[in-house]
Amino acid sequence: MQLSLNDEVRLTHLQFAEDTIIIGEKSWRNVRTMRALLLLFEEISGLKVNFTKSMLTGVNIPDTWLSEAALVMNCRRGSIPFVYLGLPIGGDSRKLSFWKPVVDRIVSRLSSWNHKFLSFGGRLVLLKSVLSSLPVYFLSFFRAPAG
Repeated sequence: MQLSLNDEVRLTHLQFAEDTIIIGEKSWRNVRTMRALLLLFEEISGLKVNFTKSMLTGVNIPDTWLSEAALVMNCRRGSIPFVYLGLPIGGDSRKLSFWKPVVDRIVSRLSSWNHKFLSFGGRLVLLKSVLSSLPVYFLSFFRAPAG
């Protein structure tokens, strides 16, 4: 399939493994349809949608409407920024606070190695191979702040 500059592409969902983002316009019809489709998916597949881990987030949507829609969906009301596949979505990558998840992950990994019996060389190998991939993953999507 080839797309030209004149073709309109409409994105409706993003999916990776068990993580899904469904994108739609604000309407009660969409909320009811989305709920029905997810319940139908459960019936057909035998899998369960974890509505308690799910969240409904809106852009320029009144909080009251979003709260009511989340109640209908039986899920939480989310807010922007949120994390999807380990990446903050909707945040300002120019702010240092945006990068807090990267720093927190590195600190978490380092503290988990605290009780391991690793030589100094073993720790260096872990630092270079494992921890260097975290910032690279983030920087492949966002420009790091200057200061």
